[in-house]
Amino acid sequence: MKLTEMTRGGEPGEQLPAVPIVAAPKQTGLDLLRDQLRRNVRQYGMIFALALIIILFQIWTNGILLKPLNVTNLIQQNSYILILAIGMVIVIIAGHIDLSVGSVVGFVGATSAVLMVNHHMAWPLALAICLVLGAAIGAFQGYYIAYVEIPAFIVTLAGMLAFRGATQVMLQGTSIAPFPVGFQKISNGFLPDIGPDTNYHNLTLLLGLAVIVAMVWSNFRQRRMQIQYGFEVLPTSWFLTKVVAQCAAVVVFAMLLASYQGAPVVLIILGFLLVGFAFMMKSTVLGRHVYAIGGNKSAARLSGIKDKRVIFLVFVNMGLLSALAGMVYAARLNAGTPQAGTSFELEAIAAAFIGGASATGGVGTVFGAIIGGMVLGVLNNGMSLVGIGSDWQQVIKGAVLLAAVWFDVYNKKRGGS
Repeated sequence: MKLTEMTRGGEPGEQLPAVPIVAAPKQTGLDLLRDQLRRNVRQYGMIFALALIIILFQIWTNGILLKPLNVTNLIQQNSYILILAIGMVIVIIAGHIDLSVGSVVGFVGATSAVLMVNHHMAWPLALAICLVLGAAIGAFQGYYIAYVEIPAFIVTLAGMLAFRGATQVMLQGTSIAPFPVGFQKISNGFLPDIGPDTNYHNLTLLLGLAVIVAMVWSNFRQRRMQIQYGFEVLPTSWFLTKVVAQCAAVVVFAMLLASYQGAPVVLIILGFLLVGFAFMMKSTVLGRHVYAIGGNKSAARLSGIKDKRVIFLVFVNMGLLSALAGMVYAARLNAGTPQAGTSFELEAIAAAFIGGASATGGVGTVFGAIIGGMVLGVLNNGMSLVGIGSDWQQVIKGAVLLAAVWFDVYNKKRGGS
């Protein structure tokens, strides 16, 4: 214990009693692990919940859930919801909501069908036009939200009604099909195989190896930067355990896909979206501004952030991703249908909240939204496999959503916020 003498006020040179200065105790590895878990309680909690749900249904379905064919179906069946969830979590982080995404999915899917089937337009050109259309819809709604300052709930509710009606008018109550084969592969296609016959899809295994290398490099780079800037890090043993667990999960996933037809094309699309938007939200000025506006709009505005421009761009992005989800869904159905996208907005919102987004804004991650979407997807798939009716499925999903939001409120109260 180190003792020092201090002087203050009173007579010149007057000495106060020696005050002991006690150095803060060095945290143990377990303490550091506990702190990291506490700071990321929602995200780690949902990963743990997803693992438990997978184990439960794997046992309940006698191993059917994790068969390669069913894993592939899980990816393809939930791809469009996951795409929407990426955009929706960014909207929610910014402190807003978008109720129109399901209707935009249906409207863009119908537009793509009219262009490709009725007017025989080349599918790459139709794809580009539909993406621009989605961005334009997002810009239209974003302008009224950001610059006219009409609440997002009202603007997107109007959009939900208008675009659902426009879809009915465009299709006149009928479905338009079929799409060109190349367009269908966006949702139903697989990566081509390469190399010798190994009873596995070689390209998928190589992609899995690339993901592992990138993951290991990212973990070690992040750890090195934390040490460089004086942050406390996990002990080497805990750190290596974490990295090995992540790599093991990638190996299992890649082997499952490689033992069937390989990685679906839509999984590659999702991978690029996940990496790109996670990087944007974590490491770019725009991403930091979105968090700042959602956390405290007035303070963000006073600090010089152009909040209207940021909100406008958030909704442009949401429209773009809605258009992409609409074409993925249309390609999976191989038709443009009047009811496409019904209730998709609710699934996307639920995925964002289950994955850790806060109803008050300023909190959430793209990775968390993907985890939340997979929780819903595995629940849907597992309950269908064991014969639980759609009525009870809705009840259970509603309970999961309520529990996730309650957990968020509970943690805030416990933290004194």
